[in-house]
Amino acid sequence: MRKKKNIWILAFTIIWVLAACDKNDGTNNPSQDIEGTYVGNLTASMLKSALASTPRVTDATAEVTKIDDGEIEVHCYDDEVDTTFMLNYYDNDDSIMVCLTGSAFENMYGHMLGVGYMGGMMDGMEIGESEWMYHLRTEHQPGDEHFGGFDMQNHTFEYRFQMMNDSTLFELNFQGTKQN
Repeated sequence: MRKKKNIWILAFTIIWVLAACDKNDGTNNPSQDIEGTYVGNLTASMLKSALASTPRVTDATAEVTKIDDGEIEVHCYDDEVDTTFMLNYYDNDDSIMVCLTGSAFENMYGHMLGVGYMGGMMDGMEIGESEWMYHLRTEHQPGDEHFGGFDMQNHTFEYRFQMMNDSTLFELNFQGTKQN
């Protein structure tokens, strides 16, 4: 009888310890802090209103909205540009990295998100591996280009993207600081 009681006490203690260690109220999850309005500047090259050799820099805003776990919508605008796009986000220590999603991902990297660059599912996360490192290992080839992310210590967001104006391709680079 005493052995059964000790086993129950041991089992209860283990469950209690595991439950206590697993509590996550979001305070240690940096991705909780990326939503908001970022104010900064937008540097554009190759617009009709700018000379090809002189980039145009304007005040700009990016509104970041969390759509679901792992996906955000970014609405970036200034006086001439107004665009909205979707990105996946991944924790990476003191930063949050972003990557294309959906058909934009497939067009850029040559395969659908979720099947890996070698054509199949990869094994799980390794010990000490961040979400971003796992994403790079399973979805990308070495040298694949990425376009920005969030610096969680400085509360900044940077993203570089390409757009078309008629037949002219131009590049935009947003850099902004989160407003309170």
